Amino acid sequence: MLSLSTIPKATTTLGNSLSSLPASASATNSTRNFRVNNMSSNSLPPPPKNRIVVGCGAAVLDYLAAVAAYPKPDDKIRTTSSKVQGGGNAGNALTCAARLGLNPKLISKVADDAQGRSILNELEADGVDTSFFVVSEGGNSPFTYVIVDNQTKTRTCIHTPGYPPMIPDDLSQESLLSAIDGARIVYLDGRLHETALIIAQEAVRKSIPILIDAERIREGLDDLLKLADYAICSAEFPKAWTGAPSIPNALVSIFLRLPNIKFVIVTLGEDGCIMLERSVNGEDYQTEEIDVDVLLESLKQQKDESVPSPTCISSSVTRLRANGIGTACGRLFLGTAEKIPPSELIDTTGAGDAFIGGVVYAICAEMPPETMLPFAAQVAAANCRALGARTGLPHRTDPRLASFLRHSSQVIITSSAK
Repeated sequence: MLSLSTIPKATTTLGNSLSSLPASASATNSTRNFRVNNMSSNSLPPPPKNRIVVGCGAAVLDYLAAVAAYPKPDDKIRTTSSKVQGGGNAGNALTCAARLGLNPKLISKVADDAQGRSILNELEADGVDTSFFVVSEGGNSPFTYVIVDNQTKTRTCIHTPGYPPMIPDDLSQESLLSAIDGARIVYLDGRLHETALIIAQEAVRKSIPILIDAERIREGLDDLLKLADYAICSAEFPKAWTGAPSIPNALVSIFLRLPNIKFVIVTLGEDGCIMLERSVNGEDYQTEEIDVDVLLESLKQQKDESVPSPTCISSSVTRLRANGIGTACGRLFLGTAEKIPPSELIDTTGAGDAFIGGVVYAICAEMPPETMLPFAAQVAAANCRALGARTGLPHRTDPRLASFLRHSSQVIITSSAK
């Protein structure tokens, strides 16, 4: 096993310094550094040319109640603030994508009740195409009670599913083909799995990349993951799904079980994220194997704790060994989260969905991972500064996102010029 001192030095990208880097872009087998021109602070590049995103999954109504502290059994307490707002993984992520400048379409189901109308109206107001929703006569739309604890900064969700549930026959073949026509990417949150599988199979036939939200083990999720190009997981999912003893080991296991996956990201809340990106020509690298747990510890030692904004530290392309599991060739990334002052941290509801919305935009904009991870973390951090899953979602014009958007545009221009 290699010691930490023998591992090649990683590349670090600071999220708050992107706009000040000189104009150049270079890539080698060991590291890739992306640099950009300074641009006017008042100018932003246009959104990606192909910005159609199709999603399928949960769109619900959230009833949010912030309280001084989570109640004890049989307590009677008052809210410090409250809000009724749209929620659901897919609904939140695609609302985020719309505010960033993409054109999302959402496939889901509601009832013809007041909650259903509220869900649809809010999505439409944010620029999400709801023309592929199924609206049932009778039944109930899905909704969630969310209790936000101001003391511990946690939230507790109590969900009531919609009825009747969505089934594949609810969506005609004509509607399906129309929905995904011209899409840049398909996003599936793991719910409505039977309908999602049909959408995924059609996306594969049309060579449209698929991003899966693997929040937890769900019925039908394995079938979706087999078709996925990208996966974003909760902290608990990788070890639960693979049985591996650590998250880095689990990432290697996922790569071996899902050979079509290009990258997997594990979100860790205030601890940031870990990403494993598959090397396209991995077998061409005759590098010494490195224990993946050791490599992650090496990246952690290179974090600058004094930097409050999101950053990214990456390894070189290498062969990663997970003992008792196997090896995979790729790059390991450690992304940090923004250090939000306690006085500004309001609610983490929907933070993971906001992160996914940022990744969806980054894929459409062809951001390199060194930019994508801090960008998505910045989007998620903005969302944590307000009550609810959508109130704090930033718009494209948010000055906190400007350097990332300009950086991405310059990387694409520089790459195209070569």
